[in-house]
Amino acid sequence: MGWSADALGLLDAFASRAALPRAVALHVPPTPPPGAQRGEFCALELEDGSLGLSYVLLGDTLATLQSARIELRGADPLALAHEAGADDTLRRTVAFAAVNALARCLFDRAGFVPPKSVDSLGGIDPAPGETVGMVGYFAPLLKRILDRGAKLTVIELREDLVRDDGTVRVTTDAAELAGLRQVLATGTLMLNDSLDRMLAHCRGAQHLALIGPSVGAPPDPLFARGVTLLGGTWVTQPRGFVDALVRGEPTGAFAGKSALRPADYPGWDALLARL
Repeated sequence: MGWSADALGLLDAFASRAALPRAVALHVPPTPPPGAQRGEFCALELEDGSLGLSYVLLGDTLATLQSARIELRGADPLALAHEAGADDTLRRTVAFAAVNALARCLFDRAGFVPPKSVDSLGGIDPAPGETVGMVGYFAPLLKRILDRGAKLTVIELREDLVRDDGTVRVTTDAAELAGLRQVLATGTLMLNDSLDRMLAHCRGAQHLALIGPSVGAPPDPLFARGVTLLGGTWVTQPRGFVDALVRGEPTGAFAGKSALRPADYPGWDALLARL
C-alpha cells in the first residue's frame, strides 16, 4: 500500500487521541455533461461537517455509486479509510474520501488552515525551453505552460492518447519523468494505486506538485516521498458545497484552492499535540 499505509498509521494515531465523528452521508454528483469541469468528485460528510473528496470517474464508479445509493450514516470513517488497499475501485473511492475527511477533521480541531493558492500552476515556474512533466492530463493548464515557452511531457495510461507534436509529448513511459526539474501530478494517482510508482521516477525533481480536489490526505507521507506542494480544495462552506455538488453545479463559491508546502506545515504530531 506504500504511502497510504503510512497515512492510515497517522489516522490511527488520531483515533487513539480523540473520539472521531461518524459518517453522515456520501454525496454523489449527477453525471457531468461532456467537457464539464465538475461532477468528478463525491464527498463524504462527517458529523462535525468535515468533508473528504474522492474522484469518481474511474471506470463505472460514478454509475455504481448513483445506482447503489450507499448508506453510510453512522459508519466508522476510520474503518472506511482502512479499505484504501481494497481491490475494487468502488471501495477505494469511499476509502480515500474517508482518509481526506479525517485529515480535514484533525486540521479543523487543531486550528490549522493551509495557505491559499496564489496561482493556478501548482507553484511551478516554467522557463522558456524547459520541459515540464505532467502526470495526468491537466487540459486547463496546458496553454498556460506552453505560453511560457516551455514544453510538456505528459504521462498517460492510455496508448491511444500517445502523440508528440514537438511541444507536447504524451507517452505511457513514466521513466521519461527522470531528470525533469518540475513535475505536476494529479491527486488521482493516490486512488489508482500508482502514486509511489510515479514518484519513484521524479526523485530528481526540485518542484513536485500533487494537485486536485482529492488532495486532502495526511501530508506527511507525501512530503516524505519528495512532494514539494500539495494543491487541494479547501471547503469553506460545507452545506453550500454539498448542495451544489449533488445538483451538478459549480462549487467554487463554497471552497478555495490551497497550496501547502513542507515549510508551512507543522507536522501531524504537532497537530495532535494541539488537541
